[in-house]
Amino acid sequence: MVRVLVGGLIGLAIAMGVARFAFTPILPAMQEATGLRADGAGLLASLNYLGYFVGALGAGLVPHGGIRTAVFRLSLLVSVATTAAMGLDLGDAGQAMPVWLVLRFLSGVSSAGIFILGIAMVLDTLTRGGGERLAGWLYTGIGVGIASSGLFVALFGGRLGWNGDWLALGAICAVLGLMPGLWVRDPPPQSHAAVAKAEGAAPARAGGLSAPLLLLTVAYFLEGGGYIVSATFLVSILKTDPGTAAVGEAAWMVVGIGAMGAGVFWAAVARRTNSWWSLILAHLTQTVAILLPMTGSPTASVVSALLFGGTFVGIVSQAFALGRQLSAGASARVVGALTAAYGLGQIIGPLPAGLVVTRTGSFNAALLGAAAAVVLGTLLLVLGMVIAGRQAASGSAMATPNASVPKAS
Repeated sequence: MVRVLVGGLIGLAIAMGVARFAFTPILPAMQEATGLRADGAGLLASLNYLGYFVGALGAGLVPHGGIRTAVFRLSLLVSVATTAAMGLDLGDAGQAMPVWLVLRFLSGVSSAGIFILGIAMVLDTLTRGGGERLAGWLYTGIGVGIASSGLFVALFGGRLGWNGDWLALGAICAVLGLMPGLWVRDPPPQSHAAVAKAEGAAPARAGGLSAPLLLLTVAYFLEGGGYIVSATFLVSILKTDPGTAAVGEAAWMVVGIGAMGAGVFWAAVARRTNSWWSLILAHLTQTVAILLPMTGSPTASVVSALLFGGTFVGIVSQAFALGRQLSAGASARVVGALTAAYGLGQIIGPLPAGLVVTRTGSFNAALLGAAAAVVLGTLLLVLGMVIAGRQAASGSAMATPNASVPKAS
């Protein structure tokens, strides 16, 4: 069970920390060397998230068993290959853009396959082995990958160049990818008795999509569109401001450090309160994190990076946890719907942000828009929590009279 957890953690580090988010610390060097503009960078980011969206939809259709394991392994191979291929010398940005767009799209598809299928197989294994409380540690892989890729670029980027960064990270992931490829696999199907017991313990709610679940999904869409602006441009934001340029590369490592324990931390908050409050507090904290770089303070920027890393992974893990609670057994379908909504937000977010930055020469308007999206999502979560509370109270009120009626003698 521990080996499967470690394999899943490494898989997330490869798919999310490197294949998806190594683009952020490498981006400034790519822009300087190839003439890539902010709107072009936003387009590359959106194509990556479009791929993630498509991959999320496709991953939900993969059946259990050997096929799921095979698709997971294929996703690892594609992720490694597209990461390394970004380092090929294709000329300036105008010449390389068509190939880059294809590579970032395929990287997004493979990232979704690793993320969704890997999490599903690891959580199934943990649940059957009684290790549900270890689930929060799985998400530390995202932080480990972000911090490691950021550290690598900071240490070797000047010597290797942006091409060498991509090639070297691809080679490292090829070696590390052997562990999730060998260790993570779909567990054998449960017996009919076990399935019946699980379904009896958590009967599905009638009525399908409830109002709280719909509000959670829309809020998660807004989070995807808001957080991705900082996730894409944070290093560029800091390096283009003379006051914060010195902490630009280090900030991305701090994001990874903050993300390492985020899943465990916000799960603890949820146990103290509930998943609604955990998500609301994480959203409010992230809003502050998004806005802090506007101060131009290097200290505030480092704090921003720590808070940002400590919230976006926590929001992912808690949204999945709450979605599974609200679905009462239909977890695979709900996780797929949430991931698709999040992916759609990620596609939309970088495009207007990149255009605004290109036209104004400043990231401030983009950051304000991102923060507004997260705040709106917070308000929807509050509304969802209120409605869910009323539904629970109404259900209790209806059940109480029946429970108190004495039996006829």
